[in-house]
Amino acid sequence: LALVLCVMASAPLLAQVETFLMDKPHSQVTFRIRHVVSMVEGRFNDFDAKLWLDRANPSKSKVEFTIQAGSITTNHENRDKHLRSADFFDTEKYPAITFVSTKIEPKGTDTYDVTGDFTMRGVKKILKFPVRHGGFARVGKSDKTGFDLALRLNRKDFNINWNRAIDQGGWLLGDDVDILIGIEANKEKPAETPAEQPAERPTAPAPSPGG
Repeated sequence: LALVLCVMASAPLLAQVETFLMDKPHSQVTFRIRHVVSMVEGRFNDFDAKLWLDRANPSKSKVEFTIQAGSITTNHENRDKHLRSADFFDTEKYPAITFVSTKIEPKGTDTYDVTGDFTMRGVKKILKFPVRHGGFARVGKSDKTGFDLALRLNRKDFNINWNRAIDQGGWLLGDDVDILIGIEANKEKPAETPAEQPAERPTAPAPSPGG
């Protein structure tokens, strides 16, 4: 009886957690970094996110995010090839950039402080940053949610150290990288249960010749 009551009590809590899968066409990961006296922008084309959201108790929510480092593009083929090399992301050795949340703290009606393990180029660090929640919406038969965030990382914290001195003094590249991430996600739909097939009726044996 105690076991049954325990299961019944926990069932509503489990039901509160909803899984959302990233909607790729409506999501983006972009960045910018100083180049001499201006800014260069780029993006990653291959990335994915999965969210487990508890609307009643957001602190119990969780997010996992993965970027394929080799998908970096700055609309310049030679520069992109250099960025994939060991001078920068070393994508053959470290193909993925990952983030796994460990703590989510509500900070208002639509803002959360998210803490988690961020790994890039083999270096893992604990990051904490604010995230804005765009809310929930239903479009057709799809339940949607969305988040966006902006953060600044020092690339040297992740052993991305390459640079070059310029003639007038100073360096070709800045150390700080500004990152913008926007995620739209759709609620995962439960797997459809295959329709039960009617049982086959037994076939009557064929009559014997002359029977």
